[in-house]
Amino acid sequence: KTLDPVLGVFTGVFAYYLYENNPRTAPPADHKLAELVKWKREKWQKQRHDRLRAEHERASRADTVDS
Repeated sequence: KTLDPVLGVFTGVFAYYLYENNPRTAPPADHKLAELVKWKREKWQKQRHDRLRAEHERASRADTVDS
């Protein structure tokens, strides 16, 4: 019972590894999972940075209005 999910996850991860590294089926270098994760992380960081900057500017304006 407990081995079946572990075997399923291992099989899926191994199959994906083979898919990305097999010369016949490998996607282009810019379409691999590592590149997607890198792109998504950079996008998330930019959104976070923009949101924090906007919050900081809003707080700064509120401080100058209160003074």
